[in-house]
Amino acid sequence: MNRTGFLVALLTTSLLLPLSANAVQYDRVDTARSTIKFVPVLMGTKTEGSFKKFTAQIRFDPEKPAQAQAKAEIDLQSFDIGFDEAVDEALGPNWFNVKQYPKASFNATQVKALGNDRFELSGDLTIRNQTKPVRFPVTLTREPNGQGRLDGTLVIKRLDFGLGQGPWAATNTVANDVTIQLKLYINPQ
Repeated sequence: MNRTGFLVALLTTSLLLPLSANAVQYDRVDTARSTIKFVPVLMGTKTEGSFKKFTAQIRFDPEKPAQAQAKAEIDLQSFDIGFDEAVDEALGPNWFNVKQYPKASFNATQVKALGNDRFELSGDLTIRNQTKPVRFPVTLTREPNGQGRLDGTLVIKRLDFGLGQGPWAATNTVANDVTIQLKLYINPQ
């Protein structure tokens, strides 16, 4: 191989290596580090709570978002807002009704690239056996160790899912809009 051929081969190899080195497919969610929080507005004040137990499955290559798959199941019994009385009420029949509907779920139907490691996630959210389509942005943060973190925020209308029945159906005490904040730590295969 002459010197020019060698330089062309070296240049071609060096251009291709970074692309393959950055290619990663995430296929595991570290639920121990990940969080699903919610922020309802109670009597005009934002209050933060979380779900402590959930499972999640993912298959996500940021270079091929159309092929992504994701689903999650939330154990509604793990609801925590920091006040025992509020937790007991939320788990009861007027809100989550965990005896009849112990789980909520999300199934992704589409992931669309928005550029700069931002994506739009569409899917079906099911709470109290009510399924509604949702769409929200997520941002991927790539960590030096090869892991990633997906951050997203979604606003739902609680009444669309039957959350807050009877005396709680009015929105003057608990607003209809509830913000859900996701922070999912994802690992490559």
